[in-house]
Amino acid sequence: MRIAATEWYETLRMGDGVTLIHEPWIKPFYRCNMWHVRGRDRDLLFDTGLGHFSLRAHVPLVTERALTCVASHTHFDHIGCHHEFPGCCVHHAEAEILANPRNEWTCADRYATDAMFDALPAGWDQSQYQVKPAQAGRSLEDGDVIDLGDRAFEVVHTPGHSPGGIGLFEAKTGVFLSGDIIYDGPLIDDAYHSDVSDYIATLERLERLPVSVVHGGHFPSFGQVRFRQLIRDYLAGHRKPGCHLT
Repeated sequence: MRIAATEWYETLRMGDGVTLIHEPWIKPFYRCNMWHVRGRDRDLLFDTGLGHFSLRAHVPLVTERALTCVASHTHFDHIGCHHEFPGCCVHHAEAEILANPRNEWTCADRYATDAMFDALPAGWDQSQYQVKPAQAGRSLEDGDVIDLGDRAFEVVHTPGHSPGGIGLFEAKTGVFLSGDIIYDGPLIDDAYHSDVSDYIATLERLERLPVSVVHGGHFPSFGQVRFRQLIRDYLAGHRKPGCHLT
């Protein structure tokens, strides 16, 4: 079975003006959560998925109003449609990858295969897959703010999974868009540019963040108690006597 573009994306409203956009035919481990947040003056789009089918053409939500598109990091499953949004934002440490997304730099060479699908999209050929280049209009740093008018998300630099990983935290509501540094599934710290020492330092910092809900880069959203548990489980696993940090 091949899935048509019109059936590829699904949107789920989560409350607080947050909508999940995802690609349900991709297996959960590989399926990116794209987060759309409604603001007074403009909207936010955090990540853009695989990119095989146009997000702009098939998800009307992302074209209704002025929008700021942000990359949590530059792995292929998160930046596939960034080229469709002029002036997108990325942490400076990964701007070069966004502009020149070679498969070995985006991890597509390792993961973008037929095996990641429950059903293949129409026209898919893994040998031809390549993320299209996108030019960042804004280079992000820790502490920067994404201003939507009535909502403000602070950039939290989260190195570990990748050097330029970021999350977005809204202090007013406690909403945390976490990207791939923390989600309710197997955390990846062995990509070619991952760093376990950075991962540990990032999670130690995040543990103090007063979150109410975490919308991760993969798997279902969760609350503060699960957030703390996931962090402590990871840290405990990397602080055992004799554990070798690479």
